[in-house]
Amino acid sequence: MNETPEKPAAATKAAAKKAVTKKATAQKAVAAQAAAKTTTKQATAATEAAPAKKPAAKKTATAKKTTVKKTAVKKATAKKTTTAKTAKTATAKAPAKKAPARKPESRAAMVRRARRINRELAELYPYAHPELDFTNPFELLVATVLSAQTTDLRVNQTTPRLFAVCPTPEDMAAMDPEQLEELIRPTGFFRAKTKSLLGLSAALRDRFGGEVPGRLEDLVTLPGVGRKTANVVLGNAFGVPGITVDTHFGRLARRFGWTTAEDAEKVEADVAEIFPKSEWTMLSHRVVFHGRRVCHSRKPACGACPIAPLCPAYGEGETDPEKAKKLLKYELGGQPGQRLKPPADYPGQPAPPMAPPVAAS
Repeated sequence: MNETPEKPAAATKAAAKKAVTKKATAQKAVAAQAAAKTTTKQATAATEAAPAKKPAAKKTATAKKTTVKKTAVKKATAKKTTTAKTAKTATAKAPAKKAPARKPESRAAMVRRARRINRELAELYPYAHPELDFTNPFELLVATVLSAQTTDLRVNQTTPRLFAVCPTPEDMAAMDPEQLEELIRPTGFFRAKTKSLLGLSAALRDRFGGEVPGRLEDLVTLPGVGRKTANVVLGNAFGVPGITVDTHFGRLARRFGWTTAEDAEKVEADVAEIFPKSEWTMLSHRVVFHGRRVCHSRKPACGACPIAPLCPAYGEGETDPEKAKKLLKYELGGQPGQRLKPPADYPGQPAPPMAPPVAAS
């Protein structure tokens, strides 16, 4: 009777243990299933998120590329601007074109070349003459004094009225200063010139019997008369040879290599040693003619100069023949000369007279 109740107890215990095991297995299965679902969701989320990141990366790369391109363009523009500024600055600071260096030349070679230049200028200007209108020594003396700091043309346009009023030294010495100033006003510096004209007229009247002296020593004692003016009067009114050193003559004498002096008297002395005395007056006219027509101070017409092969200063001016031709003045440039009454053999046109003053209304 004691063995029968023990069997059901053991069976119950085994069934309970089996149930616990089954429950644990079921729980593990549920947990595994839940874990699998979570993993799947995470994978899906990762898969869905991945395409969203790709365009963002692409956009970032494009923006970066655009920035690099803009930076490159900006740098290129800055470099171009800098280059342009540098070129402009270099151009602004570039030194003026210098004349070619003069080759060493012996004294004898220089004299031969100088005399050949004179011959060439004589062929170029066979009609060279003083470019002041005058009919006697007094008129030439007065016109030369008036020519300081102005053109011969302006003097020639002024003297007809002046000599109509005072044709002699006695007439001019007796003139009212204010009236004389008005007559010569167009030539500039009229007050200083009036003082010189009144002084030299009185000196001619009182010391030389109203006549212009024919000696250099006497002429330079007159008010307003220096060596240049005296040589003009002596050479053209009295036939006494003289070298007239004005701004044109001095400039060309230095360009030709005849002298290095700036002082007019030293230039005169240097040139006088190169040429025979008989050539001095006409040499002065030819050189001055060339200086006014071709060998200008600022823009020499080197490309149109017939004596360019003989000139050590070739290249200081325009060397292109066509451009140089446009720089020629007076008759060489097809324009009127400076004289209202030029010599008969002058190939150009006479200068026009001064327009009459406009009357006040």
